[in-house]
Amino acid sequence: MNYNLSRLRDFVIDFGRLIERNPTESVIFTEGAVLLAALVERDDWLPPEYAEPDPDRYQQYLLHCDSRERFSVVSFVWGPNQATPIHDHRVWGLIGMLRGSETGERWSRGKDGRILADGSPQRLEPGDIDRVSPRIGDIHRVANALADRVSISIHVYGANIGRVERSIYDESGNVRPFISGYANKHCPNIWGK
Repeated sequence: MNYNLSRLRDFVIDFGRLIERNPTESVIFTEGAVLLAALVERDDWLPPEYAEPDPDRYQQYLLHCDSRERFSVVSFVWGPNQATPIHDHRVWGLIGMLRGSETGERWSRGKDGRILADGSPQRLEPGDIDRVSPRIGDIHRVANALADRVSISIHVYGANIGRVERSIYDESGNVRPFISGYANKHCPNIWGK
């Protein structure tokens, strides 16, 4: 099967133009969400090596990192019933559902330091867009909503997310630092033919 990598290339170019304007987070969330929605509305561009699940844990594949690390684009691949721990990002992020379904649970720190669920879980279906940031709510846990198949979401972050020092939380408020890295060894050549 041929994959239309020009969709990803066009998205990266358009998102780069948006970032070059030095927009506010609100503008990124408004205009960037439109760009991401256009990317995830068609599921014909993600090569299989960036959609490969792992039997033990979710995978985060780097698709593109801006040369100045102003933004990165990753595919999150969820095997059946896989989930993240409760974690933060420390930067803005847009999440676009490409394939399958996932649930996101938001959390916040209570006055006593404990981590508390903040609202009901949200379910994303293909084409849906979600947002995270320290300003609007940055702590969440994400899971594949499907018990019998893979789900894939495309994330755009305001940094090279695989190198950002972040935190994992437990419900008692204990924090453990982590740097996620990436599952892939190579990125797709979106600049080729």
